[in-house]
Amino acid sequence: MDLFTILTLLIVLSAVFGFINEKFFKLPDTIGMMLITILFTLAIVIFGSLFPELIEVSKSFVLKLDFKTALLDIMLSFLLFAGAMHTNFDQLKIQRYPILVFATFGVLLSTFIIGYSIHFVLHLLGYDIPLIYCLLFGALISPTDPIAVLGILKKAGVPEKLEAKIVGESLFNDGVAVVIFITIYQIAKGGAEDADVTEIMHLLGVEVGGGILLGLILGYIAYVMMKAIDNYAVEVLITLAIVTGGYLLANHYHASGPLAMVVTGLIVGHDTVRHTTMSEITEAYIDKFWEIVDMFLNAILFVMIGLEMIVLEWKTQYIAIGIIAIVIVLVARYISLYIPILIFRKKLNFVKHTGLVMTWGGLRGGISIALALSLADNMHRELFVTITYVIVLFSILVQGLTVKKLVLKLNYQKEKDE
Repeated sequence: MDLFTILTLLIVLSAVFGFINEKFFKLPDTIGMMLITILFTLAIVIFGSLFPELIEVSKSFVLKLDFKTALLDIMLSFLLFAGAMHTNFDQLKIQRYPILVFATFGVLLSTFIIGYSIHFVLHLLGYDIPLIYCLLFGALISPTDPIAVLGILKKAGVPEKLEAKIVGESLFNDGVAVVIFITIYQIAKGGAEDADVTEIMHLLGVEVGGGILLGLILGYIAYVMMKAIDNYAVEVLITLAIVTGGYLLANHYHASGPLAMVVTGLIVGHDTVRHTTMSEITEAYIDKFWEIVDMFLNAILFVMIGLEMIVLEWKTQYIAIGIIAIVIVLVARYISLYIPILIFRKKLNFVKHTGLVMTWGGLRGGISIALALSLADNMHRELFVTITYVIVLFSILVQGLTVKKLVLKLNYQKEKDE
């Protein structure tokens, strides 16, 4: 099966599932896509018991998708750029310090809380799994997904300053979590005894610092080029080239591509840059283009997440551990947010129940699955992939469907414009 056929089937499935959701379910796009794909996958499994060749064909198709490469090396750059470009920069600037602490200290603390907790639980259940692999799992499950949560929050009526915290943290913690994951992965692959603190700090510095620096350079290049011309088609092409070329450069120089794309998107989407470089028609076309790219890739991403379930080994004990892990992950997130909230609460006048909404609204998504799929077999890949899927499914289907109800129950309407 060639690449064009695979892409065609994904687009057709995404369009059909999107139509079904819009016509009948009327759920938020990401949740609707996921739910319908799961139902579709279950139908394949049921019919596959009668027609075994159907299962074989389906598994063959899913195995050719290469979810990790598709998301981390191709789709993520577009999705993060689009998300950052449409983020409220003024609120992001006001909330920059808590967002920075959430996305760095918070992710690191969450990684260790989850890693040690899962190691303890697995040991109790008779699984002799090294701590370093549990910490890897902690790193891959800690980042929240701005792609999944952004649309839901906008419809839920969350106050702008709280929305900025959740979305801003989600945009940046993806890049930070990937860097932490890669660092722990290198230690796990080489052996903990080979770990050198200097090398680890160097890797973190190059990845994070290099990503931010590259993002600033790319944003400035886009600014200069777009200011020099007035042609909406060419300016849309410039943004596309900045994303694709920039991500390629980041990978080549071992800088964080996700962080580079977030920074670039924030610069291109900033009101000052928009007003000084884009005409009204250019601004409208760029916004619409990236909205469509975002919607298109989101649809394909969540269809792929659902289809990947076909090739998983759904062992009962793994599912049970996944259910326990849901509680661990939620508690770890709440704790990792509580300390920064305590530090900045008086200075920035946080809205009530910030920790609760950020915990329940911090959905897990494709990045966690992609990182789990990148684990080597000797890192207990099958176990951690299944646990990750259980958490992601709960996160999107349960948390995603109830976060709006939680926000409405907390009655934020009076605080919305504060």
